[in-house]
Amino acid sequence: MAFVTTKEMFKKAYEGGYAVGAFNVNNMEIIQGITEACQDQKAPLILQVSAGARKYAKQSYLVHLVEAAMEETGIDICLHLDHGDSFELCKSCIDGGFTSVMIDASSKPYEENIELTKKVVEYAHDKGVVVEAELGRLAGIEDAVVVAAGDAAFTDPDQVQDFVGRTGVDSLAIAIGTSHGAYKFKGEAKLRLDILQKVQDKLPGFPIVLHGASSVMPEYVAMCNQYGGNLGGAQGCPEDMLREAARLAVCKINIDTDLRLAMTASIRKYFVEHPEHFDPRQYLGPARDAIKEVVTHKLIHVLGCAGQA
Repeated sequence: MAFVTTKEMFKKAYEGGYAVGAFNVNNMEIIQGITEACQDQKAPLILQVSAGARKYAKQSYLVHLVEAAMEETGIDICLHLDHGDSFELCKSCIDGGFTSVMIDASSKPYEENIELTKKVVEYAHDKGVVVEAELGRLAGIEDAVVVAAGDAAFTDPDQVQDFVGRTGVDSLAIAIGTSHGAYKFKGEAKLRLDILQKVQDKLPGFPIVLHGASSVMPEYVAMCNQYGGNLGGAQGCPEDMLREAARLAVCKINIDTDLRLAMTASIRKYFVEHPEHFDPRQYLGPARDAIKEVVTHKLIHVLGCAGQA
């Protein structure tokens, strides 16, 4: 087992019509739940760390926890920086053992996005690390990434060839209607698969990434609400549309909100049913099981990558 890049993962995913799950991690229980599910399902795996997770858990702790998970499960893992917003942050992760980084300069003017992305690519490639970048902007909130609905923008398919050609980036995150966090409106998000198809036509064989792609599983929303939450009818991306995107050019689908909801719902339920307990192992154990259940569902029914490791 070893830290690996996404190069071979994405090549197989594109050819096989499935996507690899990229799951955000913040602590030991989340890492264990995810890796145990991927071990059971023989699925390829990307674990990703946001800037917020680095600040919360410290990079060295997370790297060593992932190393322990590889030793325990015997699986290869790509360790990825999610939404890096500066060259310095990307460099720190590359130097610290990450095998993949995302430089997210999508909030900047187009030429500045290209300039910063190219700088990260040159440094990363010299170290054998792959780079993801983003064109277009997703609405929603994820750690320090906050984009109001009015500032969101779909990816322009006419820009993708130029952007990839001038930056040398290895994969591209696009905006086609997904959103960070849980949707708080009536009706589900509708993905612009027509934009995805145009991007695929412009970049045949090139790996595309979807951020903000949690489906916000209703059973966990309901559980959160039942045990003291206030999520209302929060919804996410329809799983059938995500599966269709995976059959096209999407090789990586990011999942974070569904993990948070499952963990929080499990812990809320435990404390309501066992108010006298105070041992963290008693409530974090079921939370870890909930994470594993969610990831198993995603591997089989959404990503289509079970059995592809």
